[in-house]
Amino acid sequence: MSAAPTTLLTPPNSSAPANRETWPEIDRLPADTVLDIRADLGWYAAVKTAFDYGAALALLPFALVLIGLAALAVKLTSPGPVFYTQTRVGLNGRKYKIIKIRSMRANVEATSGIQWSQKGDSRVTPIGKFLRTSHIDELPQLLNVLMGDMSLVGPRPERPEVIQAKGLNHLVPGYRHRLRVKPGVTGLAQCQLDADSDVTSVRYKIVYDLYYVENQSLFLDLRLIGATLLRACKAGPSTLRRLFLLPSRRTVAAGFLANVVKPPAGAAPVAVLQPA
Repeated sequence: MSAAPTTLLTPPNSSAPANRETWPEIDRLPADTVLDIRADLGWYAAVKTAFDYGAALALLPFALVLIGLAALAVKLTSPGPVFYTQTRVGLNGRKYKIIKIRSMRANVEATSGIQWSQKGDSRVTPIGKFLRTSHIDELPQLLNVLMGDMSLVGPRPERPEVIQAKGLNHLVPGYRHRLRVKPGVTGLAQCQLDADSDVTSVRYKIVYDLYYVENQSLFLDLRLIGATLLRACKAGPSTLRRLFLLPSRRTVAAGFLANVVKPPAGAAPVAVLQPA
């Protein structure tokens, strides 16, 4: 009996951005591709908690002013609570409650169901749209940093319901490895790519996430915090990449493909790129 065909990337999602650039070397990877990420994450991993705690305390007074103004705006323009908590998956799969300012209509998923937000999402309130583009809705997560659930910089935390419903552990090669570090308020993938909208977008983000997992450093974290501040002012990914010396698409892809243990049986060989 012949072997079953290798599971490839799911068919294109009709809600995917029409102008999204394809990524052939990542698109062609079968969903069951195995990656091996080195265990030694360097000396910085041991002291990063101290940096996170100190930086979060330093940012908190300024953040509290913005949080207060945003909370007032939400309260005056939209019925329902100002803040909400949501279960997310953190370090080594541990679940925790994230804290955010509400940017959608209250209890909207009771009717819409669990789904990623899309461009022009009607569930987002007018004030919520501004809070999202400016990332002010994320500022309460500084409390999550102080509680030890998150880092300032790291992969974006996802909901367990979304991981299960979208099959991310099965469809996204290397997805579990992103949990080897704490999730971040911001991160390399968040600074270079748009918000998740389908499985393909998650496959692309994991390439950046795993580059960060292997190359995290104080210098990289400081650059990403600066890049996040400029992104809130509408700076684009290419501008941020040049100003803050962030890795190119080719560089992160080369690192990702170098970690492929071996393609599943019957799959085409993976060509390892050289960094730009």
